[in-house]
Amino acid sequence: MSGRAIIFCFSPPSTACSRLRHATQPSPLLLSRRTRLLAGGRCGGKVLANVKSEKNVSESAKYEDVVVKRARVLDEAEEEARWWQVFPKRWVIVILCFSAFLLCNMDRVNMSIAILPMSAEYNWNPSTVGLIQSSFFWGYLLTQIAGGIWADTVGGKQVLGFGVVWWSVATIVTPIAAKLGLPFLLVSRAFMGIGEGVAMPAMNNILSKWVPVSERSRSLALVYSGMYLGSVTGLAFSPFLIHQFGWPSVFYSFGSLGTVWFSVWLSKAHSSPLEDPELRPEEKKLITTNCFSKEPVKTIPWRLILSKPPVWALIVSHFCHNWGTFILLTWMPTYYNQVLKFNLTESGLFCVLPWLTMALSANFGGWIADTLVSKGVSVTRVRKIMQTIGFLGPAFFLTQLSHVNSPVMAVLCMTCSQGTDAFSQSGLYSNHQDIAPRYSGILLGLSNTAGVLAGVFGTAATGYILQHGSWDDVFKVSVGLYLVGTVVWNLFSTGEKILE
Repeated sequence: MSGRAIIFCFSPPSTACSRLRHATQPSPLLLSRRTRLLAGGRCGGKVLANVKSEKNVSESAKYEDVVVKRARVLDEAEEEARWWQVFPKRWVIVILCFSAFLLCNMDRVNMSIAILPMSAEYNWNPSTVGLIQSSFFWGYLLTQIAGGIWADTVGGKQVLGFGVVWWSVATIVTPIAAKLGLPFLLVSRAFMGIGEGVAMPAMNNILSKWVPVSERSRSLALVYSGMYLGSVTGLAFSPFLIHQFGWPSVFYSFGSLGTVWFSVWLSKAHSSPLEDPELRPEEKKLITTNCFSKEPVKTIPWRLILSKPPVWALIVSHFCHNWGTFILLTWMPTYYNQVLKFNLTESGLFCVLPWLTMALSANFGGWIADTLVSKGVSVTRVRKIMQTIGFLGPAFFLTQLSHVNSPVMAVLCMTCSQGTDAFSQSGLYSNHQDIAPRYSGILLGLSNTAGVLAGVFGTAATGYILQHGSWDDVFKVSVGLYLVGTVVWNLFSTGEKILE
């Protein structure tokens, strides 16, 4: 509020108050607050009489100071409200997806810590542990393609909301299932996989509608870094909760967080910017003119999709990538405990470092990729560069594990392996929206089905290998698949749109 507007307040009420109202123009959200702040300062006859009275000059001067201070507070509040009002809604959607993926991996990795006291309590051997770890992927596999179809036809908001609620409930009932018996535990973990299986296709569908091409790598990197930070949070807090309250507390506490997220999601999210009545017109124009995916899918051209070599490059590369990633996700605490001789708490804390590095490097890689695209480098070249780093980096550092003799160097190799792996978020994980924006959910469902199969076979195979071989054998298989993925990706992938 300006000084001139304040002086008008002591002028005759018929003109001064009118000018004051037009000068400030408060937002509707702040009307009640402005009324309270200026209470006692209305432009009425009593105020006018006091100003005109020489007897009360000093009192009116003090009164003016109070009004000035109140006006400043009000202006600051209005400025703050304006900042929230102009914050891009598309990034609100991205942040909500980020938080969903944070919960996703918190609920997933808690088993990799809790499995240590659980296996001791129930006398499970390594093969049984591998079976339990892989049972998550049975359900996860079932909903990949179905989740993509559902998201592309119904809308990502409903599908992602369903997924979070479903896997949260499955997480909460895990301790009960374990006490009932191994078959019940396997079913509960598979049910959890069903819920988490729809998350990635639904998220991909939403972001293909909300995020312009120039912001794609950064937005996806941020969302996927939610998974890595979820691993960090889960691995950091699980040992503490287990020591303080027992291993069931991990599942009860983590699972209950899904209800909080769901309530916010229902009130803030929309499947498409066209469905959001609160979206500012200028942002809606920016999104609709720079996003390719506009209308829901009614028919799916399966034969056309499966006839494209870049689609198969995605599928094969996703399998090769996830074999190594899921082995590290599920077996890393056991490796630290059995090979590096860390205790439960140390295993959880040291497991945090690779995932924290992934969260940072994923966003760094996303910034690099978007910068290269904005400078005129072709999307195809950018995707190939980023994914090559995402394959060859982990392959190199895993080969070094057999040559290191100290736990510190082993943890460093693991950290660097996962850090370079995160560049894949700007490679194959961004490519679905590049080549088929309208079918991005379905396409991610297809390629992630292959990735889930890698998780199922890789996690179970690791248990078998460890009974008959060593950790070096486990890492050699991962390195070989990373090299195969590098060749396939560079020969057949593209960043150009191939499906309308």
